[in-house]
Amino acid sequence: MEEVHTLKAIHEKLEAEKLLLLYISRPDCSVCHALLPQVEEMLKDFKSVRSIHADAEEIPEMAGEFSIFTVPVIIVFVDGKEMFRKARFVPIDELHSQISRLTEMLDN
Repeated sequence: MEEVHTLKAIHEKLEAEKLLLLYISRPDCSVCHALLPQVEEMLKDFKSVRSIHADAEEIPEMAGEFSIFTVPVIIVFVDGKEMFRKARFVPIDELHSQISRLTEMLDN
């Protein structure tokens, strides 16, 4: 998962990628640290999904930009538009299922 360090970098990725997963966390969040490797492992099943990781403390303006109230947050975008999000406790099976349906839809 690629690290991004500015809101500008996030917007550049949103413009450049068809299908993008944005993972937002904080350094002091134990749930964030436990979930990240699970998400990275799950993403191996989806070669078409690009992923980026942003630190909410490093980019505080991100909270207002994406309406972030808690972490971790996973937001999936298609063509720069939010398709769905998961926050705090993220069931990996459910996330996998949603991304699978989304990629199938985009392939048709």
